[in-house]
Amino acid sequence: MNSAARIEAFLEMMSAERGAAENTLSSYRRDLEDASQEIDGGLAGAGASEIRSYLDDIAERGFAPTSQARKLSAIRQFFKFLYAEGLRGDDPTGTLDSPKKGRPLPKTMSEAETGRLIDRAAMEAGDTSQNDGNSLAALRLHALVEVLYATGLRVSELVGLPVTVALRDDRFFMVRGKGDKERMVPLSAKARTAMRAWLTARATVPTFADSMFLFPAASDTGHLSRQVFGRDLKGLAARAGITAAKISPHVLRHAFASHLLQNGADLRAVQQLLGHSDISTTQIYTHVLEERLVRLVNDHHPLAD
Repeated sequence: MNSAARIEAFLEMMSAERGAAENTLSSYRRDLEDASQEIDGGLAGAGASEIRSYLDDIAERGFAPTSQARKLSAIRQFFKFLYAEGLRGDDPTGTLDSPKKGRPLPKTMSEAETGRLIDRAAMEAGDTSQNDGNSLAALRLHALVEVLYATGLRVSELVGLPVTVALRDDRFFMVRGKGDKERMVPLSAKARTAMRAWLTARATVPTFADSMFLFPAASDTGHLSRQVFGRDLKGLAARAGITAAKISPHVLRHAFASHLLQNGADLRAVQQLLGHSDISTTQIYTHVLEERLVRLVNDHHPLAD
């Protein structure tokens, strides 16, 4: 029985034996399916370390401690069911701590590391000695990385971009984010150039011709999955001499925000660019502002050492 089947069995038990409400069942389904999708090999066979890594990841993605606690509660209930039914001989959630209050500082990258990553992507995209398949993949990855660092898009927004964004070749475009809200994001000259190169390569693939997506793929959604992009990004990082474990699409989004603030951007402007509905979400970056203020005083105050 695979993870999906075991989740269904758990939900049936919650409905039949515990009389769980439809909203409760829907919440459990979302949380368990998300965890199963993010954990290699699925949730049902996961160990404590894989579940802990998943919980760390959702914390870095900005989920509130209450949301983290709800997801952990669903996972705990699921494994209690598996253990009680004899489908697992252990409960890997027994050693996991509940989420701590407060939001952890996001992982990010230095400007030097980000530059190294993008330079490597550009070098691979320009390598004419590759076969067609590898060349196509390199051009796509270069476009993805350049656009992500230029815009700070959520990974789901990035992989689902319409092809019209590249066809218009504008310095700004509108993206529809969480809560169906639209916001304007900028495109750097390098990002536009990388997108044009990818668009040219994309046109050589007949199966991509009618796709509405900038990054089409043979998937249920019709576009590149965030998991595939995440895997490709880690591979690129390793080839650039950067520890793959510290890199993810979300880390590049954090780098976009942190580097803007380090170089003088206003917190409100960054809030709008990231698509945060509440400034409190963006305030995870206040440590960057504090560092900038200390540097400003140290560099410019007449009595500073």
